[in-house]
Amino acid sequence: MSDRMKSIIFAFVLCLVCSTLLTAASTRLQPLQEQNIQTDRKKNILMAIGLLDTSQVYPATEIDRLYQKNIFKYIVDQAGTIIDQPDVTSEDQDGLMPIYLAMDDNKKIRSYIIPVETRGLWGKIYGYLALEDDGSTIVGFTVYKHSETPGLGGEIENRWFQENFVGKKIVDQNNNFVSVSVAKGRAAEQVSEDKRLNYVDGISGATLTGQYLTKGLQEILTEYEPASVRFRQNLLQCRMQTDVPWCENEK
Repeated sequence: MSDRMKSIIFAFVLCLVCSTLLTAASTRLQPLQEQNIQTDRKKNILMAIGLLDTSQVYPATEIDRLYQKNIFKYIVDQAGTIIDQPDVTSEDQDGLMPIYLAMDDNKKIRSYIIPVETRGLWGKIYGYLALEDDGSTIVGFTVYKHSETPGLGGEIENRWFQENFVGKKIVDQNNNFVSVSVAKGRAAEQVSEDKRLNYVDGISGATLTGQYLTKGLQEILTEYEPASVRFRQNLLQCRMQTDVPWCENEK
C-alpha cells in the first residue's frame, strides 16, 4: 500500500473517530444543556419580580427552590380566564398563552409574568415582563436571549436598560391601555410629561432595536390585555382543579 493511500485512510479513520466522539458527547450533554436553559429562564423570571439580587451568583439548586416556592405556571385564554394546565384538553389549545403568577405563602398573587418573544434587528428577542397585581404597573423586565449588536442593541440585556421599566405603566392617565414604549434617547427629553410613565429611555445608536421591541411589547401586551383588565378590576376568573383564594370560578 502506498504512503499516499495510508495517509488518506488515516485521515478518514481520524475524521470518523472524531465525529463519533463529538456526536456521543453532544448526545450525553444534551440533557445537561436543556437543564441549564431551564434554570436560566427560571432565573430571569425571578429577576423580573425582584427575587434575585442581580449582583450575586446563585447556584441552580437555590434558583429552583425559589422558583418552586414563588412561581406558579398557568395558561390564560383570550377572554382573560386563567386555566390550570392539567385542566386543558387538546381541543382547548387554540388561543391559549402561558402566564406565570408570583404568589405568597397564602397563594395571594403579588405579580404576574408574561413571556416576551418578539422580533429584534438581527433575530428574535426572548425575555419576561412582570406586572404588579394592579394590572398596570411594571415590576421588571429581563432578556435571556437575543441576537442584537454588542454595545448597541445588545444593551437590552444590561441592567441599566432593564431597570428603566420598573414602575412604568401600560395604561395612560385615564387608565386606557397604551402599552410601554422605548423612546429615541432619554424619555425626559423626547416625551411630554403626561406620557413619560409609558416610556423608557432608549439606547444610543440602537433606534431600530428600540422600535422592534416597542412594537413587539405592544402586540404581546395586547394579547394579554383581557387578563390585565381582570387584574385591574380585581375580578380574576379561573378554571382550576383545586380552589384558590384569588379567583371567581368560571360558570
